[in-house]
Amino acid sequence: MKYLHDSRRADPKLVLPGVRSLIVVALNYNSPQPYSNEFIAAKSSDSPRGWISRYAWGDDYHDVIGQKLDALLSAMRTDLSEPFEARAYVDTGPVVERVAAKYAGLGWLAKNTCLINQQLGSWLFLGVIVTTLDLMPSLGPPKLPAPDLCGSCTACLDSCPTRAFPAPYLLDARRCISYLTIELRGAVPEDLREGIGEAVFGCDICQDVCPWNRKAATTGAPEFAPRELVARNSQIENRNSKTDHWSADITVRGSHYANDGSLAQNTSPRQTLLRPGLEWIASLSREEFSAAFRRSAVKRAKWRGVVRNACVALGNARLPHDSNVGLRVITLLEQLAQSDDELIAEHAKWAMDRVKNHNPTSEIRQSCD
Repeated sequence: MKYLHDSRRADPKLVLPGVRSLIVVALNYNSPQPYSNEFIAAKSSDSPRGWISRYAWGDDYHDVIGQKLDALLSAMRTDLSEPFEARAYVDTGPVVERVAAKYAGLGWLAKNTCLINQQLGSWLFLGVIVTTLDLMPSLGPPKLPAPDLCGSCTACLDSCPTRAFPAPYLLDARRCISYLTIELRGAVPEDLREGIGEAVFGCDICQDVCPWNRKAATTGAPEFAPRELVARNSQIENRNSKTDHWSADITVRGSHYANDGSLAQNTSPRQTLLRPGLEWIASLSREEFSAAFRRSAVKRAKWRGVVRNACVALGNARLPHDSNVGLRVITLLEQLAQSDDELIAEHAKWAMDRVKNHNPTSEIRQSCD
């Protein structure tokens, strides 16, 4: 991630000449849905489902917070007579938002390197305004920074499937599932593929197990509710026919979900970004992907990255190869293995071998032993 090496990240004065203050904002995105570790594993007869990180279920947070920061700046320019310069960033500028948030009193940097607020947990989007205004800290110097309340807890470190934390407060991004499924453009290292599990975009595990998130406040903001996609002109019985046209502009907010992530009442061809169907994701064309994830953070991983990830997740789904769903998935992976995109073809072949060689009977025997 070359952008992390931008020298301006070391000093805000290099970002905006004459800077005197940083205004840091936090926005709760904790949509009231179960965490990834609370879902019941899908039955072998069910279509296997993947996981999209909570922050990407709804609209792109860059747009949501960016609009709020623009409104704040507009109000400041109206209310303040003093001339000033300012720049607003939402993960888009050379500013280390987490560190700025810590010294603004919004929380402490936890052992999983996330910012945790004592009342809101870690489900927070951060935004920063760099300005030449000389502003007093809103919380007062005695309260800055917030104390570290992680204590002796290591739940986040212990739960990481790819062992991305070599030590508390230290993250090896090269092993992080979020990096592997979003930022990495090439092949996922084979020794890390099994650890990725069902993730197709990002990972919430180290936050899902955090005690500070057990009673974290939720938000009813419709922008962050799981997006639901409706198929037009659909022949749902045969997704491989490529006759579905998934529309992202038809969005149903606040739907009721069963505990396996499926819609409790799913009477029409739909997909939701809460536990999406892996077969659906793996079979998306470039055009369908662009339509389904318009104004979504998922687009950062690009079509080939998300399809690659879906192949890995299908390989980890532990499907009986001789079941209806197993045979269907093998057929899909065989088609993807013939893709002109070498990255997708290689991951599809890996996944296909995993499904074909999976023997649930031996697993039962080993568990009994």
